[in-house]
Amino acid sequence: QVQLVESGGGLVQAGDSRRLACAASGRSFNGYAMSWFRQAPGKEREFIAAIDWIAGHVFDVESKKDRFTISRDADNKIVFLQVTNLQPEDTAVYYCAAARRYLAQTVKSATTYDYWGQGTQVVVSL
Repeated sequence: QVQLVESGGGLVQAGDSRRLACAASGRSFNGYAMSWFRQAPGKEREFIAAIDWIAGHVFDVESKKDRFTISRDADNKIVFLQVTNLQPEDTAVYYCAAARRYLAQTVKSATTYDYWGQGTQVVVSL
């Protein structure tokens, strides 16, 4: 049974940095894309970044790549999201997701993903 368990969220102040972690278990993730999404209240789930489990190739978005960095520890099956200079608009629930099959064109779509964690909430105050 695949499990993705996020951690590292909490209440932070604007300007702080935070490292979120996603512990993956239940199977080998070779060939998977592991991703981070976020969902703010009243908004759609938003892609942040993805990483190929074996090669470590990163898929990201231009508007976020300066403050959001994805990485993985393949030996321990953990995916990280380092976030710097947090702002109130970054307040959201952050989700980890895993996709067995993906393309560069589909990796940013939530419908590509087979497994999701429960999320970890980040609240940024001024």
